[in-house]
Amino acid sequence: MSRFLGKVKVVKLAMVGALSVATVYAYAPVVSYAEKSETFQLLNLFGDVFERVRTDYVEETKDSDLVEAAINGMLTSLDPHSGYMNEKAFKEMQVQTRGEFGGLGIEITMDNGLVKVVSPIDDTPAAKAGLLPGDYISYIDDDAVMGLTLSEAVEKMRGKVDSKVKLTILRDETPEPLEFTLTRALIKIRSAKARTEGDDVAYLRITSFTEQSTDLMREEFKRIKKDLPNLRGVVLDLRNNPGGLLDQAISISDAFLKQGEIVSTRERDPNRTRRHSAREGDELVGDDVPMVVLVNNGSASASEIVAGALQDHKRAVILGTKTFGKGSVQTVLPIPEHGAIRLTTARYYTPSGRSIQAKGIDPDIVVEPAKIELLKGDKHARSEADLRKRLQNLEEKKSQEAKDSKEGKAKDKSTDASDAKKPVTGKDGEQDSAQDFQLQRALDLLRAVHVYNTITPEK
Repeated sequence: MSRFLGKVKVVKLAMVGALSVATVYAYAPVVSYAEKSETFQLLNLFGDVFERVRTDYVEETKDSDLVEAAINGMLTSLDPHSGYMNEKAFKEMQVQTRGEFGGLGIEITMDNGLVKVVSPIDDTPAAKAGLLPGDYISYIDDDAVMGLTLSEAVEKMRGKVDSKVKLTILRDETPEPLEFTLTRALIKIRSAKARTEGDDVAYLRITSFTEQSTDLMREEFKRIKKDLPNLRGVVLDLRNNPGGLLDQAISISDAFLKQGEIVSTRERDPNRTRRHSAREGDELVGDDVPMVVLVNNGSASASEIVAGALQDHKRAVILGTKTFGKGSVQTVLPIPEHGAIRLTTARYYTPSGRSIQAKGIDPDIVVEPAKIELLKGDKHARSEADLRKRLQNLEEKKSQEAKDSKEGKAKDKSTDASDAKKPVTGKDGEQDSAQDFQLQRALDLLRAVHVYNTITPEK
């Protein structure tokens, strides 16, 4: 145990959905002789129990399995995000933060003994199958999840590419359990996407915060910028984004802020507070371009850092539903030749000093997800133009024959109906955009802000 005491430098790593700090130092605490004595007695207790299990358990056990289980039990008793990773799991986590890994594409946590879905990742087997944030996984291939650790549950859902796994899902609004059969895949996450909405709004989608997210977002915006001659707003979509790397959350926030604090992380020692601020000169768009950030219950961790920073600086309107509420920082401490431990080391706070741990970010405008259904107009509806002896519009053509022509009327009505039904969409999936109720409300808001600014005289 002595090698774990003293000053230890830790590399920067994180799981998707967990946050890391660049460097963390662990110091051996100053303790009294009595405290040391009590600690040694407890370690002797552990040794006694360990030896009794080795010799008397009904089946033979491996020492390494017992020790790893004991370490993991100690860590998982602290909070849902701390835990032990063996060497294999540690290597897989390192690959995952680079944006490519094998599995189902789902961010999970433990809640009351069951695996809870934080968020499915876009374009992965989990998302395509229809899993939703807030779903509970009760069985994996007909094996009960109750009693498993998070690592054990993850291990059961992993497997060879193209192999299948059956998940039994408990969903609040569904009285009976749901069964999903998913095919495992090699998941390559392109964590940032962009498209235009009409010729005036840029839509940016961040699916997770991996090592490439900021660079990808900037590349994608540069690609679509030529199609935005009249840029009137930006929609940043963080829905169902489970989080990721802290430095990426900071750099993406920085892309929309000129100055000011983005986030602070506070450890147990009040003197070990770190503040991260925006740098002027690298903004993606000017602060005169209005923004809307879309969030929901699947927006967690790093997503909440971005939303909280932009909300506190009044840089963007937050629209959607309350976020997940994960306001803690996890640091990965490698253990040579054994893997690593993932330990919660700090809480993070928004620029105004808010901790969103277990509270989440409340949107400025609450918009629940809904289905868009176009309603046909009443074909018998009448207007002023249909009334006899109505006053003529002085701008109308003077030719009475053309005005009274049934063919002309039919053409006018057809044109009006077409314009009313034409959805405001962009590239990359017009139908999805048109049916996205929250996105359409965001577009309405941005365009309304533009109209308001054009009719309101400057002071």
